[in-house]
Amino acid sequence: MTSDEMDRLGRQLARHQALHDPAREPRSALRWLPELRRWQAGRLERSFRHFLHDPRRAPAAEFFLGDVYGDRDFTRRDADIARVIPMMRRLLPKTLLATVADAIELGALTQALDLDMAETLGALAPRRRRLDAALYGEAYRVVGQRSGRSRQIALAGRVGRGFGNALQVPGVAALLAFSRGPARLAGLRELQGFLERGYAAFEALDDADAFMAEIERDEALASRRLFDGDPDPFRAGD
Repeated sequence: MTSDEMDRLGRQLARHQALHDPAREPRSALRWLPELRRWQAGRLERSFRHFLHDPRRAPAAEFFLGDVYGDRDFTRRDADIARVIPMMRRLLPKTLLATVADAIELGALTQALDLDMAETLGALAPRRRRLDAALYGEAYRVVGQRSGRSRQIALAGRVGRGFGNALQVPGVAALLAFSRGPARLAGLRELQGFLERGYAAFEALDDADAFMAEIERDEALASRRLFDGDPDPFRAGD
């Protein structure tokens, strides 16, 4: 990873941390935010159902639902990364470093879009407590951010392909296994777990590129339908 790429990782990490810090981003306390995340997690799980029923693709789908798109606290993982940024160039292969940077950027962008959505939901439905597809679509169109939504989908693809590419690098599996003990002793358990889970999930796939292309295609189609006001934006097929 070049110095520019390391700088990018540092910038994205700082942005990610700022967006998740209630002291710097008061909207992180908006009441609609947990409901939005719950609803989106459920929607993605339904959209990924066909993957989850396929034994070869289920691990990669579960990794995306839990570690990439998941409604979970990534504070510990990000703290791990912040601590080892100066050493990461020596610790990890280039493809995994780039994947970490893409995952951090994706997390920051997703948080920014979610904050805009939660704020908009508060204006559109100040008395409601539960989200549905119609209200979600209305807020999605009010927020706009077509380029941000496209970037979000593209970054998810890059994260998946990054783990797929790591499979082609000799010695990565051995390196991850060898670093497990030192990572635990150094307090880097969350970062190590993220890398190991991603590598193992994509190792089970026959074709990582085809898997990610299907996700990108389906999510881009859903996004277009949402912007067009389609009453059933998440249905399968064209």
